This record gives sequence, structure tokens and C-alpha cells, in this order.
Amino acid sequence: MKLLTVDTIEEARRKLLGCVGHWELSRGQVETGPALGMVLAVDVFAGGDVPGFRRSSVDGYAVVSADTAGAGEALPVLLRLVGAVEMGKAAGLSLGRGECAYVPTGGMIPDGADAMVMVEYCEAVGGTGEMAVYESVAAGAHVVRVGEDIGRGELLLRRGTRIRSGEIGVLAAAGITRVRVYLPLRITIISSGDELVPPAALPGPGEVRDVNTPALRAVAGESYYTVVGTRTVRDDEKALSAAVRDAMRESDVVVLSGGSSQGTKDMTAGVFCAVANPGVFTHGLAVKPGKPTILGYDGETDTVLAGLPGHPVSALTVFRVLFSWLARQLTGQKEPRPIPARMACNLAGSPGRATYQPVVLRPDSCGPHEWGYLAEPVFGKAGMISTLTRADGYIVIGLNDEGLEKGDAVQVFPWDQGF
Repeated sequence: MKLLTVDTIEEARRKLLGCVGHWELSRGQVETGPALGMVLAVDVFAGGDVPGFRRSSVDGYAVVSADTAGAGEALPVLLRLVGAVEMGKAAGLSLGRGECAYVPTGGMIPDGADAMVMVEYCEAVGGTGEMAVYESVAAGAHVVRVGEDIGRGELLLRRGTRIRSGEIGVLAAAGITRVRVYLPLRITIISSGDELVPPAALPGPGEVRDVNTPALRAVAGESYYTVVGTRTVRDDEKALSAAVRDAMRESDVVVLSGGSSQGTKDMTAGVFCAVANPGVFTHGLAVKPGKPTILGYDGETDTVLAGLPGHPVSALTVFRVLFSWLARQLTGQKEPRPIPARMACNLAGSPGRATYQPVVLRPDSCGPHEWGYLAEPVFGKAGMISTLTRADGYIVIGLNDEGLEKGDAVQVFPWDQGF
């Protein structure tokens, strides 16, 4: 049996970028609402100040701060109430020394005023038209200056920013209703195996439900891919070749799960070499799980081919390690921020392979404050997809590391953020 000549994850990533580094991702203008989850293709700058006028951050009274000097609970100062500001309207008045005006939260502060006193520290002196102020405030207290939130010409959001609810709020505040975004990469997912039946079917003897197709569709959607097609194909080289060749015409990436190891029916490498030129450039990864991974490229259609292991955990792990990473690279997204933790127990590594170990996070009441979590390994036999539902994330043991000891510092990559 021919042994696999494996690449490290770093080598495989370098080869992937060598194939697709020339890609210019398609871009489009979209409205900010539908842009949720998309990635900005250009930097976004503010066209004006936010706020465009001085606003109150509290419900209270606008004052000249110097008039409140020495005020306190025992000895308030008395100020003449000269009016009230309405929300959504110009102040329509100005203050002189010894005067105050009511301003609701978010209202416009009158000219002449330089501070706000919260309503809790003010009391009307019945029938006199005066307010007793029980707090001394400094200039600028509870006042949001013009442009203090967002300044005209300020860089609001950088290229590569994934648009979330907060980004949509910032864009709305700046009056930006359309943004230029990267369009997701196109991917086709093919699952192979004589034993596969649809998830809705009742498996017969020796049959299993197709887990990889829906699972890979989901992780692709999370990782900035549009799934343009899915297929389940039996272990037939001619049928697999036809399926891959068809998918290459409309996809940036074609993923074929199953058929990547060295068994008699494992024919992915042969299929890739038959339909693509130059064909396979990686046949095996120095990683656990996921060693029997195959990567290839076709120059004519400019398509990346990926043969992922049939085991769902292995397939999902490799997809995140390579193709979630690739999408971030091409769109300028930041790498996920791991969660620091300590190992809850000893954990052996796999010499010569990087180990991606699922873990669950537990509160660490005894450890240093900056960590706060214990990482407890989640074990499961090959092919047990339930492992992932019990895990909060993964740790990585380097290919040259023998393992980890209880108490060692580790970095946990949340499962929903990839690697």
C-alpha cells in the first residue's frame, strides 16, 4: 500500500494561496440591512459629524457650569428657569449667567450652556420660576460634543469587517444606506459513498444517513461561501468524475467528502487528476483528525478541489482549518480571537501530526484571574458527530509537541469561529 506524503497545515495553506492568490473576488453594492453577515470590500468613511449638534446624555437641566460652583445637598444654588427644549427641534433659546433650561436625554443643548445637571439633583422652587440645583458640575458634564461619537471624514469601518448588528447601527448613524461588499465564494459539495442515504430516509442494514452534505453546507455558509449545488454520488469513478467536472464549471471550490484515504474504493485522488490540470498538489495532511485530505487545482476553470475525509468530524475540522481560513484571507477578515484557558488534565499529542482536540470550557475558580476557564477534552471515536455538539471549541497541539500537562496554558478556538 502506498503511504501518504503529507503536508503540514502551513504548507497546505501556502499551496492554496499559491493557486488562488490571483483571485479578485466579485464585489457588489447592497443595502445595509441585507448586508448583515457580509464583508466590507472597501474602507467606509463618515460624511459628517455624529452628533451634528451638542446633545444631552441625561434628562435634566442645561446650565452654565460656573453658576453651580459650591452647590451641594445642604446649600443649593438657585437658577432661573427660562424654558424647555423639545426633542427633535432646535433649542430655540440661549442661556445667560444665572439661568437654566430643561433638556431631555438626547435633546439639543442651548447656546450659552456648557453642562447638564441630572434632574435628580434639581428641584423646582414652587411659584418662583426658579430651580434649586444641588450638584456642582464641571464644564462638559453630560454633554455630547459635535462629532464626539463620529467625526466628519473619520474611518468608520475597515475593509474586511464582517457586518454585524453594531456595524449596521454605525452605518445608520452616519447616514450610510448602501455599502460595497465582497460576494461570497461559490462552492459545490459532493458526498460519495454506496452506504449513504438522505437524512429523511430510514437506513437499511449497512447504510448510514448522509451527515456531511448538510454539515458542510452549514459550515460553508458560516465561512462566507454560497453553496451553488450539492450532490450525493455512489462510489463509481465515472460518476464521481462527471459530478466534479460539472461542479467545476460554476464553482470556485469543489468539495468531495469520502473516498480520500487508501482503501480500494477511495478514488478521489484519481478523479481529481483525471479532471484537473495540474491536479493534486497535496495528498495527506499532518493533522489529526483529517490526515487523508486531498487538495487539487484546475487551471482551466480556476477551481480548487478538496477531497475531505468521510468522517464528519474530520471533514468539518479540515474545512475550517483550510477553507474558512482561505475565505478570511481573500476578504481581509481578522483571524478569530481564541479564549485563554488551562488544561483540566494531561493530554497526549500525536507525534508528527498537529492535533485538533475538541474541548469544553469549565469555570476555573482556582486558576489565575486572566484565564478563568479550564479546557476539558471531549473524546469520541472516529465518525461520532455528537462530539462537536458537546464541545465549545478546539485546542491545537503542535505536530512536534508530545502533549499537554494539566495546568498548561492553551488557546481555545470557538467552534463557530473556525480556526
